[in-house]
Amino acid sequence: MYIPEAFAENNLATLHEFIRQYSFATLVTQHDGIPFASHLPVFLDSSIGTHGILLGHMARNNPQWQDLVSGAEVLLMFQGAHAYVSPAWYETNPMSVPTWNYVSVHAYGKARILSEEELEQTLYQLTDENEKVFEKPWKLSLSTTMRERMLSAIVGFEITVSSIEGKFKLSQNRSEQDRLNIISKLSTTAHGKDVAQWMDKQLERK
Repeated sequence: MYIPEAFAENNLATLHEFIRQYSFATLVTQHDGIPFASHLPVFLDSSIGTHGILLGHMARNNPQWQDLVSGAEVLLMFQGAHAYVSPAWYETNPMSVPTWNYVSVHAYGKARILSEEELEQTLYQLTDENEKVFEKPWKLSLSTTMRERMLSAIVGFEITVSSIEGKFKLSQNRSEQDRLNIISKLSTTAHGKDVAQWMDKQLERK
């Protein structure tokens, strides 16, 4: 994706943190010569490889899993917080125009199809990862009948991430006071709070 230098995020730990927070990904492949996308939850294992691996599954009726068999490079897009920014929030705003602040990460790599045993393990990992935020996490437990029925209906995949890029467009091209003003305004809206939190983190790292 197009990433101006001011908005580039290259810290791998930060990119991994983002993927874990916004783990509902858009998986893009080429299918019969045209782009094909599926929206899927994935699990990041950062302990494997240079950039980690991403694990997930899709319905067996979804033809996209066949694209993963070819070994062609795929793209996973992670879209996080985003919000409108008004020029009225700047200290001075002549010639300023509205903009949109957002955080996005793209991961590239090649996939392989998981065995049935690996797929089952991935289901437990995905469930545990998403349940851990609750006071009483639900635990997945598959009976033999459920296991046979569920695993035959889905296809698991593992994507070894070969490269990863982040675009954190958080008003880094504005003055510190402008950024503080934007944080203050966004913090008052439900959709803007996450953007304000990422902007706070950027300022702390200056």
